[in-house]
Amino acid sequence: MGTTPVRRICVIGASGKLGRYMVRHALDRGLEVVGVCRERSVPKLSEFADRITVVPGSTNDPEVIRRAVAGCDGVLTVLVPWGVQQYSSGTAQAVLDHAEPDARLVFSCGWHISRDGRDRYSWKLRLAMRIITPLARLVRAVDVNDQVEACRRIFASDRRWTVVRGSDLEEGDSQGLPVWSRHVGDPVLAGNLTRRVDFALFMVEALTDDTLVHEAPAIVGRRSPSALAHAAEAERGATGP
Repeated sequence: MGTTPVRRICVIGASGKLGRYMVRHALDRGLEVVGVCRERSVPKLSEFADRITVVPGSTNDPEVIRRAVAGCDGVLTVLVPWGVQQYSSGTAQAVLDHAEPDARLVFSCGWHISRDGRDRYSWKLRLAMRIITPLARLVRAVDVNDQVEACRRIFASDRRWTVVRGSDLEEGDSQGLPVWSRHVGDPVLAGNLTRRVDFALFMVEALTDDTLVHEAPAIVGRRSPSALAHAAEAERGATGP
């Protein structure tokens, strides 16, 4: 872990399931939290009452983001590809433009994002993306390509960023900090399942882990079969025959 001081953070997309988990983890660590969400979603943050500051507005609105991230040491951003109005790329660009110069920027996305083209995807995932991407855009619901564009901008930035790429998600009690690898297709990731609460945990932990700066870790639950098998193999290697 690094020694980057983080005391005040902004959670962009705070009202969603992942966002609320991140808020809770941050508050448990004694961090000051600013949350950004659409105005109609503000009631979803009522459980935190007076414990956080809420900035209502569209997350791809540069002025909303400028006000929200002012004075924050870290920014956690959920890159949601809603609609066809450059929601993900607009959000990412606003964060890159307006976050404090030395702030740690941690973004969330799915496994479909590839930083260097060396990820190896299953045929099921490739087929699903080929079918879902044009259909979702046709009905103006989701634009996966815009999330790709958002990450392209992040990867090209010299900011202190991390892009956390999540596997399939499930609800449930925490299993601990997920494990990660640089490329989808690596054996440790074969389990392809992470608890949403632990995805949020990884995001918050990344704020102070300087080894993750300019990394795009693909994560999986540490109790998934593939992660357990990887840990057992590593232990056997450490102890020898």
